[in-house]
Amino acid sequence: MHTPALDLIAAVVDPGSWRCWDEPLALTEDDPGYRADLLAARRRTGLDESVVTGEGLLHGRRVAVVACEFRFLAGSIGVAAGERLVRAVERATAERLPLLAAPASGGTRMQEGTIAFLQMVKVAAAITEHKAAGLPYLVHLRHPTTGGVLASWGSLGHLTSAEPGALIGFLGPRVHQALYGEEFPAGVQVAENLLANGLVDAVLPAARLGGVAARALSVLCDGGAEVSPLPDAGEPLAGEPPSTAESIRRSRRPERPGVREFLAAAAADVTLLSGTGAGERDPGLLLALARVGGAACVVLGHDRGSRATPAAGVPEHGQALGPAGLRAARRGMRIAAELGLPLLTVVDTAGAALSREAEEGGLAGEIARCLADMVTLDAPTVCLLLGQGAGGAALALLPADRVIAARHAWLSPLPPEGAAAILHRTTERAFEVADRQGVRSADLLGRGIVDRIVEEGDGFLPRLGWVAGAELSAVRALAPEERRVERRARYRRL
Repeated sequence: MHTPALDLIAAVVDPGSWRCWDEPLALTEDDPGYRADLLAARRRTGLDESVVTGEGLLHGRRVAVVACEFRFLAGSIGVAAGERLVRAVERATAERLPLLAAPASGGTRMQEGTIAFLQMVKVAAAITEHKAAGLPYLVHLRHPTTGGVLASWGSLGHLTSAEPGALIGFLGPRVHQALYGEEFPAGVQVAENLLANGLVDAVLPAARLGGVAARALSVLCDGGAEVSPLPDAGEPLAGEPPSTAESIRRSRRPERPGVREFLAAAAADVTLLSGTGAGERDPGLLLALARVGGAACVVLGHDRGSRATPAAGVPEHGQALGPAGLRAARRGMRIAAELGLPLLTVVDTAGAALSREAEEGGLAGEIARCLADMVTLDAPTVCLLLGQGAGGAALALLPADRVIAARHAWLSPLPPEGAAAILHRTTERAFEVADRQGVRSADLLGRGIVDRIVEEGDGFLPRLGWVAGAELSAVRALAPEERRVERRARYRRL
């Protein structure tokens, strides 16, 4: 079933707030067959083209909306529709409005040929300029979305959702069967399969779209309100630091809270994102938008997985991080940089994936690219060392403007057992080697790797959230060039 564009808009924007931007289009086509098709589409839909544009309020926030009407020649994009889209995007950019796109289209309008095909270029260019202006672009893929629309403005969102059961794919089933003489494999071009493969962030009915989009925009459009630091933020820690062995053992306890528990206890307005947007998912990496300790930010962190239902074959102390997880991390970095949002990374990993798939997937190169992106990122950055910090998988998310550590967190070049195997050909001396390497939070603080340690115990996660929020607010207040220079100097001094 095809949801009419105006029905979708009415379900999303606040009642009575919709204002259409579209100017009437004259019918200028000379071809009698095409002209008759256009007239029939106008009578059937009550619209003059396949695209509707305008603005409305989304939970009180002014937003621009562009939507396809599939009943109008299969939502296809010709010259008039392309021009209408571009003008709407340019107006949203000029008026600094977040943009919500809701395509439902078979792609290029075949009756207009190559000139219609090239409309996708100018639409994609306009959206790229919109994003370059630091403005959010959200996409909701409706049934069906295929061809050039999916391959241009349908795939450029900072966040992307899809209609339940929607057909979404580059080559439509009818075209595939005509070209190859066989049906396209069932279940591939379906919204739920795209979600499972990390190509969309959520599958949502129209009734939920407005609420989810509003929550995401409350973070994406945050103006950087100041967050007050904790009164005792600078107080020294009490007592002697725990031993290296004690911290490592504590960090590996199955019941130890991870990034999900941290967000549940210390964050609001959380929107989880799925995968890299490129057909990959990695259970070892969580990506989200959230307000942590009052500060809006992009959160990316190592995910220990569910403590109640651990994945088969996963050790009790964490998921291994693979190349896809690091590509998802870089997606989070791009969102933060494009929208000027602070980035909070959460380190809690037993190490990178050790497998043929990880090696062939370019694990080392992805670690290198994450390091390079983190060190040079335009966005303000804070790293939270929450638990284990083993090897390159930890290092990839570490180089931030400020680094906070939980009392029993640690950081080492390899899992301690791996380091002991290299140095002594046995894993039995793992804690001895780790102690000599100086992996504890107290050692990291003494060497300037960590800026602050947060004690554990009662109220640990909420307290950790407020400290993170205060740090995010502080680094956001710095001038961008000052922040970048100091970040480089920080790691140059080590």
